[in-house]
Order: sequence, then C-alpha cells, then structure tokens
Amino acid sequence: MLAAILHGFVLAFGLILPLGAQNVFVFNQGASQPKFTRAIPVVLTASLCDTLLILSAVLGVSVIVLTVPVLQIVIFSIGIVFLLYMGWAIWKSEPANLSQKEAAMSTKKQIMFALSVSLLNPHAILDTIGVIGTSSLNYHGSEKAAFAAVCIIVSWLWFFGLAIAGKIVGNFDSEGKFLKIINKLSALIIWGVAIYLIVQLSQSF
Repeated sequence: MLAAILHGFVLAFGLILPLGAQNVFVFNQGASQPKFTRAIPVVLTASLCDTLLILSAVLGVSVIVLTVPVLQIVIFSIGIVFLLYMGWAIWKSEPANLSQKEAAMSTKKQIMFALSVSLLNPHAILDTIGVIGTSSLNYHGSEKAAFAAVCIIVSWLWFFGLAIAGKIVGNFDSEGKFLKIINKLSALIIWGVAIYLIVQLSQSF
C-alpha cells in the first residue's frame, strides 16, 4: 500500500510540475483576479477535469482514445483551435485593477477556458493515459484505489497552490505591470503548446 501511495505521489507531482498551458492559466487567474475567491472556479474546474482524466486512465476507459486514430485527430484539432483562441484572449486582456470590482476574466470564461485547456489538451490526455493509466496496471484492489486517490489529491493541492501563489504575486503588483508581462508570457506558452500539437498532428499523416 505504501509503495502505491509513494508511487502515485511522485508520478502525479512529476507530471503536473512542468509549465504547461493548464498551469499557466490557473496561475494567471490567481494573479489577475481581484480576490482569491474569484479564482476558485478555475481551480475547481481544472481539478475536476484532472480527476476525471485520472479516473478514466486508471479504469481503462480512456484507452479508447489511443485505439481510435480518427478520435485522436478530432481531439487534437479542437484542442489546437481552443489553445490558439485562449492565447489570443489572454494576450489582449488587460490585468484587472485590484482596486476595482471587475475581475480579469468572468466565471463563465474561466470555466470554459479551464475546460478546454484541461480536456482538449491532447498532450495532457495522452500523458495521463500513457503514464498514470499504464502505471496503475501494477496495482489491484485497495492499492489501485490508493494510487488513484493520491494522484487526484496531488492535483487538487497543486492547483490551489498555484492560484494562491498567483494571488500573492498579484498583491505585490497593484498597478498590474508585472501581471501584464505574465499575461504576455502565458499567451506565448499557450501558443507554443498549440504549435507543438500542430507539429504532432502533421506527423500523424
């Protein structure tokens, strides 16, 4: 049991640590929202999406994605479009003035973008299926449940931590100058992920 728990912790942390579009977006919202509570929607959405992907991988449901080439192409294509649009929206957005009531991004937009960057990011999906799904095959019963639970807990703690870190940065930048730079960098990283996916998609033909 302990081995499954440690394995799940190290694996989940290693997968979620790299600076990808999902992490960038959660941090960005934590930093740009006037209050931390206004960033809760993006944290919950990202965490729930990761939970869904992890459970799908462990239960073997998501293997369908790997066995249906047409489905992979559809997911890649939709994901690329969403990432390109998200990068553009973040690039042109102005950081919210922390003395105003308006948030940088509405709850509806936060949820929509978080859903797209989490569930329509083929790289994240394939990582979850290929790494977490495959690793879970080593365990059965309560050990498999513990492995999955630890992966999910790490994910939730990570996203809350990212948003809190973003908020701390935002509190030291009341004029929004640093947040404007973060927005530009966020957009560039998200576009970079989109370009990577375009290359991956082109190589599949």
